[in-house]
Amino acid sequence: MIDLRSDTVTRPSADMLAAMAQAELGDDVYGEDPSVTALESEVARRFGREAALFCATGSLSNLLGVWLHTPPGREVLCDSYAHIARAEMGAHGALHGVTMRTWTSRAGRLVADDALAMLAVDCGPYLVETACLAVEDTHNFGGGTVQAFDELARVSEGARAAGVKTHLDGARLPNAMAVNGRTFADYGALFDTVSLCLSKGLGAPVGSVLVGDGDDIARARVQRKRLGAGWRQAGMLAAAGSYALGHNVGRVAEDHTSARLLAEAINAARPGSVVDPETNIVLIPTAQAPAVAAELREAGVLISVLGPTALRAVTHLDVTAEQCTSAGALIASRLR
Repeated sequence: MIDLRSDTVTRPSADMLAAMAQAELGDDVYGEDPSVTALESEVARRFGREAALFCATGSLSNLLGVWLHTPPGREVLCDSYAHIARAEMGAHGALHGVTMRTWTSRAGRLVADDALAMLAVDCGPYLVETACLAVEDTHNFGGGTVQAFDELARVSEGARAAGVKTHLDGARLPNAMAVNGRTFADYGALFDTVSLCLSKGLGAPVGSVLVGDGDDIARARVQRKRLGAGWRQAGMLAAAGSYALGHNVGRVAEDHTSARLLAEAINAARPGSVVDPETNIVLIPTAQAPAVAAELREAGVLISVLGPTALRAVTHLDVTAEQCTSAGALIASRLR
């Protein structure tokens, strides 16, 4: 079975498992797990920030990042197809009283002027005021879109001038870096908080890390515990994250190559088809998407259904280039 549903389906390599087995452990709720501390310190260092917090999921690290900046009754601005708006189960409003307002975009691509034009500040007692502006890079539902760094910089500058905080959902940030050559520190300089996922292209089994200023991360640590998400001996998972950072950041470009091979196989088999991935996410338009996905499962390919007329394939370290080429041909043969 070729599993292209998501890059979250990756499993630890033998070397990663060995690193996990050798991890030094302690109780992280007491701040005594050395492997967790080492991971947090390393991520903070890479982003050029004071501190970091290891979390179970990207949804949790986003929830904490937005909460840090957005008091109840105030708003966070984001893209209408942002992960925090579409795929985090309404947690920001349900748990933290955050109002969310969105802009529209093409394929999730940020236009700084569109986002900044929505800022609501100094509104008195009449309108909901903007407290935070959140951006996603790469943009999942946009098809792995890499945000133009100049647009990110303009959003950061404009928000800071208005007194509005910023959060970057950088779940697949290494994929963006593989395209534009930027560093973690480049992004860390722009945003008040950044969330980085370790369990997607980097191949760790669990975890995301939230980075920011020391005071903010200390507050987030308390809120994480309040939400029931304190860890105990989490060092085995942290060791997997440290291994992922040390060995798998540079290799995500291979997933982009695999995605292009998959797309080329589809385009070659269906004249007129234009499937053109930017990173490791391949959006495939088709009629009757659920039925096509069911047929592909029977043929040995697992793929995500995004709606009645869209499929999504995501390449990752557990599928080879040859498998992606084969999967592309199979997908093309079933498309309506």
